[in-house]
Amino acid sequence: MAFASVIALLGASSVGFAAATDENESNAYIIKPEAREDLISFVNEARDFVVEQGKDKALQIFNDPGGRFVRGEHYIIAYDFNGTCLAHPYEPKMIGENVLNATDSNGVALKRNMREVAKRGSGFSYYIWPNPAHLGAEELKLTYVLKVDDGLWLGAGTYLAGQAPIFSNESRKDLVDFVDGARDFALNTTKEVALETFNDKNGKFVEGNRYIFAYDSAGIALALPNQPDLIGKNRIDLKDPNGVDINRDMVALAQSGGGFIYYIYLDPARNMTSGLKLSYITKVDDTWWLGTGIYA
Repeated sequence: MAFASVIALLGASSVGFAAATDENESNAYIIKPEAREDLISFVNEARDFVVEQGKDKALQIFNDPGGRFVRGEHYIIAYDFNGTCLAHPYEPKMIGENVLNATDSNGVALKRNMREVAKRGSGFSYYIWPNPAHLGAEELKLTYVLKVDDGLWLGAGTYLAGQAPIFSNESRKDLVDFVDGARDFALNTTKEVALETFNDKNGKFVEGNRYIFAYDSAGIALALPNQPDLIGKNRIDLKDPNGVDINRDMVALAQSGGGFIYYIYLDPARNMTSGLKLSYITKVDDTWWLGTGIYA
C-alpha cells in the first residue's frame, strides 16, 4: 500500500501515554485509562452505527479513508468470524480475503487472537501493524475488539509509544523448542513430577527470566517458579495494565493449537517490574497447558 498517499488524511492523535522510566521501560507501552475508554467509545459508536444504518452501509463508511470513522490514527476494522476482512480503510486489497492465519513480524496470529477475544464479547489485543501516520513503520498496537453479532466483529486500536518489539527468528524458535521440550518432559513423566520440576527456580526449566509457567484450563496456576505464593490460585481474571485478559487469551490460544501472544508482565530480571513479553503457549492435554516467554 502507498502509505504516503494517506498521510494527509491523518490528523495528529492526542492519545496519552505514561512516561517511560529507567526502572520500567514498558511504561511506554501503557496507555492511560482515558485513552482506553476512548477506544471503547469509538468502537461502541461504530457498533451502534451498524445497528442503526445496517451492515452494508456501515461497511461502506468504515472502508472510506476520508469518512467519519477514520480519526487520526484511529479507524474501524471489521471481520466475520471465519476470518474474512470486511472493512479496512487503508488496506482495500484485504477486503473479501480470508486473513485468519495472517501473522505479524513476530509470528503472532493477530486476526485469530482478536477473533477469540471477540467470541467472548469484547476486549483488548496486541499486535504489530504498519502505522499509516508514520509512513507505514511497524509499531506495536493495542486494539479493542467488539462482537456485533454472530457474523461480525469490529475493532479499533492505538499505536503504542515504545519501540516496536521485534524478536529474531532464532529467539522465537528457542521459545518453541523450550516449550516443546517441557511438554515432552510432562508427557513422559507424571504431572506431579513435571510441575515440581517446573516450579524449581534452580531447575532445568528456569533460565534467567525465561521459565516455564503452567495453568489448568480453568485458569488455576500450576507452575510459577518466581511466584510460588500464587500456586493453586485461580487467575483466569488476570489483566495486564492495558486491560488485556492475559490468562483468558492464553487458555484460548492453547485450546486452539498454541502460538505466540504479547502481554505485559512482571520480569524477574528487572526486580519484578513490568515488561512487555512475547510468550509461546501450547497445551499438554485438554486439562492443562504451559508456556514461556521473552521480554522486550
